[in-house]
This record gives sequence, structure tokens and C-alpha cells, in this order.
Amino acid sequence: MKKLRDAILVLIVASILLYTVMPTINFGFTGFPIVVLILTGIWTLLNSPFKIIAGKNNAPTLKIDKPGKIPLIILVIVAVYITIVPFITSWALLRTDDYRNLIGKVETESNLSNHMLPISIEKIRVVDQSLAQLLGDKVLGSQPALGSQVTLGTFNIQKVKNDLYWVAPLLHSGFFKWQKNMEGTNGYVMVNACNERDVKLVQEIDGKKVFIKYQSEAYFFDNLERYLYFHGYWNVGLTDYSFEIDDAGIPYWVVTKYKKTIGFAGEEAQGVVIVNAQTGEINDYSIANTPKWVDRIQPGEFIETQLNNWGEYVKGYWNFSNENKLKITEPVSLVYGDDNNAYWYTGLTSVGSDESTVGFVLVNTRTKKAVWYKQSGATEYAAQNSAKGKVQEKGFSASAPIPYNINNIPTYVMTLKDNGGLVKMYAMVAIEDYTIVGVGNSLREALMAYKNAFNQSGNKISAKSKTEKNIIKSIITRINGDVKNGNTYYYFTLKNFPKIFIGSTQISNDFPVSNPGDSVYVSFDNDNQEVIDISSFKNRSIGK
Repeated sequence: MKKLRDAILVLIVASILLYTVMPTINFGFTGFPIVVLILTGIWTLLNSPFKIIAGKNNAPTLKIDKPGKIPLIILVIVAVYITIVPFITSWALLRTDDYRNLIGKVETESNLSNHMLPISIEKIRVVDQSLAQLLGDKVLGSQPALGSQVTLGTFNIQKVKNDLYWVAPLLHSGFFKWQKNMEGTNGYVMVNACNERDVKLVQEIDGKKVFIKYQSEAYFFDNLERYLYFHGYWNVGLTDYSFEIDDAGIPYWVVTKYKKTIGFAGEEAQGVVIVNAQTGEINDYSIANTPKWVDRIQPGEFIETQLNNWGEYVKGYWNFSNENKLKITEPVSLVYGDDNNAYWYTGLTSVGSDESTVGFVLVNTRTKKAVWYKQSGATEYAAQNSAKGKVQEKGFSASAPIPYNINNIPTYVMTLKDNGGLVKMYAMVAIEDYTIVGVGNSLREALMAYKNAFNQSGNKISAKSKTEKNIIKSIITRINGDVKNGNTYYYFTLKNFPKIFIGSTQISNDFPVSNPGDSVYVSFDNDNQEVIDISSFKNRSIGK
């Protein structure tokens, strides 16, 4: 009877551990062996070889029986599995090439701007994750009844149709809030990454309420991880639980499936599991078959580790001189290329280097195709310091730089924030030469200042990077000034040209004395602006 009672107790503890810990039962994962270790320890204690018996003169005496063979064998096997086996199968000395090659073939290109088409300033990303969180919290704060029931989840950036949005779910704020709203939290928040005034609380789609039933802050089998675990994913590595919406606004959880490819290490994405956050419907996809609206399959943490291993083992394991060793400059950030695909972006620098890079890497967030752009330049940190240095008296902080193609020049674009996290200014810094900086109270002002700094830079930037300019001779048909943030911008149109042009006295002192009918020379870059920012302006009618 005692053995049966002990077995039932161990089974109860095992059920509790499986329910709470949810260990992955597969080779390379240590969670389940540790559970077995705990259960074996409990069984051994229940059948303890240590006993107190009456000895000579009835004095209590400790008696030690031989432990059972089976528990001892299990303990030895588990101990070997979680200590010696990982060392043998995952030690970098024995698997150097496997670690280096896990990222796959890294292709090389010479110019980062080849990957990025010129972009309109209206499409430049100016809202980062921390600002999105701040704006989202304000939305909840404006609705006290809602804010007392829920919290805001993590914002993930994604492309919805043709626009970039930060999207975050509403989550339960505690057990009793979940118990009161077991159908789910009502909705999610969208923040336009290019326009901080475009913030939406989405609670209905086509007249139907949106409920996030399955989530990380739910309990029992509404908890997302537990829901997947007990629906057949107990033997699969799952990570990167990302909240995304499709183009129709339907909320989903996109979870990366992965396996260990180098013993107990070498995490490699295999596909995704997509869970409908409302209905719980589960769909399993390989990398090739994942729906197009899913922006990322490859977790950023995997890519960072694989890139660092690729750079670390360039000359094998024994490389004490650090010859040709590379490392990433900053954690990867999500950017979008000229093909509208999402990429993980980071700089590469030599081990020991602080301010400069030996190139930049873009890794496709779905296929993991990696391209190394062998173009020297500034690290993200150096560019941030350069931008802050322009307005150092204000004490602003700089957001994480995002690379763009500005006039065919690879350029970091970032925002400058006050202590409250609000955007106060904008900055553009040339990646190849971080002394070329433009700062302004608006993106357009920063762009003009950047163009002016670039035009005055001489030959600091490689000549092949410079964009060709259009130079035209025409007649002004309309011209008006507009004062913004204490600066006057001149908008004008030219005869036989349908576009609107814009310039300032930073470009030319001829603007204030120019009138319709004047003959002018104008040059501008082949960029993608709806309103074209000019590079030079000369009024030929003045002085006649």
C-alpha cells in the first residue's frame, strides 16, 4: 500500500510540474530531464534509505540502507544527460564550423543604398517602440473604465497593407480581471510608425467586437503557452510569441517553431504556429508556406547569436590574436527593403573597434538570407552621439537609428527626445561619415539641413554614392513663404513642371526677393518626394 501511495503522490507532483513548467520533451532540451530528476528525488525521499532505529540501550541510531537500483540508475542517466552530453555535443571546439555556418551563406555587396530605394519623408519611421508604448498608454488612460481592467502588451512593428504600424494587444491585468472577462480583452492598439498622431484603439472589425481570449496573461487553458503545449506542441521548441494582425485586422499570435541543431545549442527556426487570438484556431506552417502578412519568422535573438558566431569563428576556435574577428554593433532592428520585405539590420565591427563599422548586414526575417554590405561607416552609437552633439545644450536622447536611402546616400534617421520620451527634433546622419548631420524641428527641416551639410561636405562621401541631380531652367509661376518653427520655407511652381518645389534661405538668399515671372535655375535630386526639396536655387532675373 505504501508503494502505491508513494506512486500516486509522485504522479500528482508530475502532473503539477507538467502543467506549470511545460517542459519541451525532445532531445536538446533540459526541462523534462530536470522534472524527472525532481520526481526521482521525491521518490527516493519517500523511500528514504536513512532510518532512525533503536540501538544499544534504546539510544536512537541512524541506519543507512542501500538505495534502490532503479532510482540510482535514473539519477545517473539524467545527470549525465544534462551535464556531459551537452558538453560533448555542443562544445564549440568540436563544432566550430557548425556554429559559423548556422547563419548560412552570407552574400556580399558593396553599397547599402543599392538595397533601399529613395523614400518620401512621409514614409520615414519616426515612432519607435518606447514612444509607441507611451502613446498607447495615453489611449488607455483616456478611458479609465478600460484602463482599470487591462494592460498594454508588447508593441511589434509590422506592415499592414502598405503602412507601418506598431501593434500591441490589450492584456488582462490580473487573475480576477481575467475571471471577470473570460471571453477575452476587448481589442488592440495600433500606432502609425510614420505619424505619431495616428493612434487607434481597435475594438471592432466589421461591426463585430474583437476579443483577445488566448494570451500570455490569461490563466488555465486560456494561457497561450499552455494552450499550445496541450494541443500537441509539447515536443516542439516554441519562442518569439509575437502579436500580429493580418491585412483585415484579425488578431493572431505568431510563434516560431525551432529545433536544436548543434547538440543542446544551435537554435534554428523551422516555421511558425499561428493562433487566432479570438477563436484559438491553430495553423502550422513551414517557412516557405507562411502567409505573406507575417513579417517575421526568424527571431532577432537567433540572428544576433548566429551573426556573432559567424564573426567569432572566422579563423576557427583558436584565434587569440582576434584576426578578422567580427561582431555586431547593436541588437538587430527591423527595417524594410526596396522589395517591401522585412529585414533584421545591424552593423558589423572588428573586435575591439568602437566607433566604426566594416559593413552592415541585412537578414531576411522570413528566409534568413543574409547580405553583408562591405561599406565602412559609423556605428549606431556613434551616429546617435553625433546627432545629440548638434543640440547638446538641450540634453535630448536619441532613438535607435533606422537606415534609409536619402538622395542615394545611406543615412541614419532618428528622433531626439526630451526626458519625458516625447519627440522634440529629428536628425539625419550620413552612415559613411557621421560628421555630416542635419537636425530640425520637423523631418523636412532636418532633411534640408542634411542636404545643406551634404552639399558642403566636399568629397567626404564616395563619389559613386552621390545621386545625379536634375538641373532645370524655367520661370516661376507661383511662390509663397510659410513660417514653421521660426523658419521660412518657400513653396513655388515652375512653368511646364507639375511638381511643387520647396527651399529656404539655407539654400539661397534669392528666395525673399523672387517673384512670379522670374527666370531661375533650380537643381534637385532624383528622389521620391511629393513636394521636391531643391538643392540649389539661382534667380537669373535679379540684377538685370
